[in-house]
Amino acid sequence: THFRGSFPVSHAPLIEISGPPRMRGETYGEAARDRIRLGLDHYATQIGRHGLDRQALATLSEEFVPRIAAFDADYVLEMEGIAAGAGVSLADIVLLNARTEILQLAERHAAEKGLLPEADPDGCTGAIVLPEASADGGLIHAQNWDWKAECADTAVVLRITGTDDPDILSFAEAGQLARCGLNAAGIAITANYLESDRDYRTLGVPLALLRRKVLQQRHLATALRVAYCTPKSASNNIMISQADGFGINLECAPDETFQVQSESGVIVHANHWQSSVALSKLRDTGIASTPDSLYRDLRVKQHLASYRGRITTEEVKAALFDDYQSPHSVCRPPRP
Repeated sequence: THFRGSFPVSHAPLIEISGPPRMRGETYGEAARDRIRLGLDHYATQIGRHGLDRQALATLSEEFVPRIAAFDADYVLEMEGIAAGAGVSLADIVLLNARTEILQLAERHAAEKGLLPEADPDGCTGAIVLPEASADGGLIHAQNWDWKAECADTAVVLRITGTDDPDILSFAEAGQLARCGLNAAGIAITANYLESDRDYRTLGVPLALLRRKVLQQRHLATALRVAYCTPKSASNNIMISQADGFGINLECAPDETFQVQSESGVIVHANHWQSSVALSKLRDTGIASTPDSLYRDLRVKQHLASYRGRITTEEVKAALFDDYQSPHSVCRPPRP
């Protein structure tokens, strides 16, 4: 990630892990110790502004552990290993893996106490270019991650090998089991924030762990089942592709999933609901905080449409660097 002006250039280090869950967790935790602790301090400070101290935060994190164990007990072992390697608690690592859910729960707690919510939400934009629209007949799957500037110093690239599953390459915040990425079976996943009036009625599986589970699949069908059917705490948009030429967008409410198919070989999604079926059944509550989403996806679609049949990775990058209406743009300038 390259920041202009007063923000330094920051490179996400590559961390390679293998072996049984506890062992690979310890390797990961030791290698990413400083970045894990930096991320924890950052989120503890942010959530503290919502009126939750470290103990309350730990209690909130611990509520997710039984759900994680029921989803995949190895994830708890791996997170215990990360915690041991980094010299932090299991609740700390759960916080990093459930940070989307915990941040929102903290904001709801703050709203109940009359505290102001965060004024600067993220705004990711993702794209899949199918072979029919690309220059070389290959598939392109990309996303920008417009999140907090500080997280450039907590990001890592995680390579997971030597398990019974396909090898995985994932971009993540240090301490997370995955975020977005691809595997040796050609399956890739990215995701975009969504909100609806169904969110946080119950606790589900943290989204970071759902993405890791998708990347562990050898077959596209089982990857889609994980994304489609796993109970979630809140809404999320999930984009899945397979390198031989398939791509789909899944708009997920906590308890129901809606499909958005490609148009002329391209799928683009930002942070608002697109499915007419979904919009007939739920209320999009995210536009209030991310109104720029309504044109961000259109800007990327328009750019890529002009290159249909000859889209390259460079054209996708150019589309995702679009600065129309900056700072409320596809590629927003860095802000703390």
